[in-house]
Amino acid sequence: MVELITGKKGKGKTKVLLDKVNGSVKEVNGNIVYLDKSTKHMFELNNKVRLIDVTGYPVKNSDEFVGFICGILSQDHDLEQVYLDSFLKIAQLEDAGKEDVASTLDQLNDIGKQFSVKFIISISLDKEELPEKFLENVSVSL
Repeated sequence: MVELITGKKGKGKTKVLLDKVNGSVKEVNGNIVYLDKSTKHMFELNNKVRLIDVTGYPVKNSDEFVGFICGILSQDHDLEQVYLDSFLKIAQLEDAGKEDVASTLDQLNDIGKQFSVKFIISISLDKEELPEKFLENVSVSL
């Protein structure tokens, strides 16, 4: 239930993510949430997508980020897709190792399966830098 868009900073991952979220509005029956590090892309998103600026909340580490995600899911039983832009930044994983990134992705994957929610994640890593078990989850590599 985790789909990854990979590539170094500045490669165009956000544009791909925005195109994907706006395109999915027509296909999805439930709700869509877009998590970002600012509200900069507010006017680029379809008005049916809920934008949440994660930096406005006291998320201090990746465990708190996963709890934040669970809080969002608990309040919206119709949630079908969650888009995560700037994943390493909003999940507090910028200085983390591969193991921590893999652990957080594992948790999101498990949560996605449990609650039937798909996570579409833009991550500032090249495909080769990802933990090996997530290589099959890469949909776009820039």
